[in-house]
Amino acid sequence: MGLNVYLSGEIHTDWREQIIDGAQGLDITFNSPVTDHDASDDCGVAILGAEPNKYWHDHKGAMVNAIRTRKGIADADVVVVRFGEKYKQWNAAFDAGYAAALGKSLIVLHGPDHQHALKEVDAAALAVAEEPRQVVEVLRYVLTGKLPG
Repeated sequence: MGLNVYLSGEIHTDWREQIIDGAQGLDITFNSPVTDHDASDDCGVAILGAEPNKYWHDHKGAMVNAIRTRKGIADADVVVVRFGEKYKQWNAAFDAGYAAALGKSLIVLHGPDHQHALKEVDAAALAVAEEPRQVVEVLRYVLTGKLPG
């Protein structure tokens, strides 16, 4: 059995690389949104034309990015959503809700400081992890039935 895993959320740390590196040797295909912040912000106007109003600039980018996000989540067996420490990731919360609405297996990744703020998101998840290595261990267990250590 293989897994298609979509890695959503925070783009300012290397958590995706930690999970991908930790999962070497497992039958997992990883996908994610565009993690180049400038490209993600400016894709709409770079492709479809400039917008003088920042709202419409952002709106175009969000719509173009949504094509990739919807496809990635729809095709995923497991969706991992990371909430980072520095920024409020409203898009991550939206992705978690979208994945839950589609009945996807959801793993949420965040530190203890976000437990209260994310209690509803956590309640929709099948696992809530604090470290990327825990996500890797969940995926390893799902695929192999083996516990860590």
